[in-house]
Amino acid sequence: MYAVTLDGFGGPEVMSWAQAPDLPAPGPGEAVIDVVAAGVNRADLLQRQGFYPPPPGASEILGLECSGVIAEVGPGVRDWQPGDRVCALLSGGGYAERVLVPATQLLPVPEGLDLAAAAALPEVAATVWSNLVMTAGLHSGQLLLIHGGGSGIGTHAIQVAVSLGARVAVTAGSQGKLERCRELGASIVINYRDEDFVSVLKAENNGADIIFDNMGAAYLARNVEALADDGQLVIIGMQGGVTAELNLAALLGKRGSIHATNLRRRPETGRGSKAEIIAELRRHLWPLISDGAVVPVVSAELPVAEVAAAHRLLDSADSVGKVILRIRDV
Repeated sequence: MYAVTLDGFGGPEVMSWAQAPDLPAPGPGEAVIDVVAAGVNRADLLQRQGFYPPPPGASEILGLECSGVIAEVGPGVRDWQPGDRVCALLSGGGYAERVLVPATQLLPVPEGLDLAAAAALPEVAATVWSNLVMTAGLHSGQLLLIHGGGSGIGTHAIQVAVSLGARVAVTAGSQGKLERCRELGASIVINYRDEDFVSVLKAENNGADIIFDNMGAAYLARNVEALADDGQLVIIGMQGGVTAELNLAALLGKRGSIHATNLRRRPETGRGSKAEIIAELRRHLWPLISDGAVVPVVSAELPVAEVAAAHRLLDSADSVGKVILRIRDV
């Protein structure tokens, strides 16, 4: 089997497409996928740099989502069979010709969607739906602020929120990204380089009902200030650092709440598990994708041999939405 391997930790140049150990046969409740494409996520960049190790027992190979065709299923797998076209949420291993995955983390490719494009869905869909809908209870009439609106998660979250009847505000650092966010349904676009999102939100709605934050420490105080009464801050990233001082009086005064979640380290099954999230996606989100209300936003699709270029693109100001690695043709 070939996979993207790391020659130590560091920049994109440490990655190469090389021989890797073959996978074991699938065990009970598992499936093996012949990978067609893998989504590139910021977590992959962090893992490549040595800052985000996989959970115990997970593959050391990069890649948190993929699409492809089921090659084998293990004992007890009844809902899937070889030949099924699927996409999958992974704990690792997506940048490879084959990947082993719990069958509870498989999803059918939505009707009418290209198989490679489906690789852009599982990680962002699970992150957005679990946080905004299952945790924060996003619903019609609310105002949602999304930091990093031009990212893969941001472009997906805009569409999900609009489909649920919410108003969407976004921050981004370029006019091109802001224009794309508006095309996807955002009604308030804020260039964080020269506008203060706190002032904009207070003028629009006296604050946001939900803030979806990828920055962490750097934005904590301003996010609390930007919340409306009874608002919720949902933190999913730490691009702005991990440690900050929290003004509890400000949070109490707004009856606000803060949630901080991680998808990769959730258990496979049980309460709050990946299996629970995947079931919710299939029941509620997949029909929206099949109807075209929510679509994957793909900035670029590159062959896996150009994995270094894919990482550089995702880490640049030039990508809007997801970057996909093509592993094989179908």
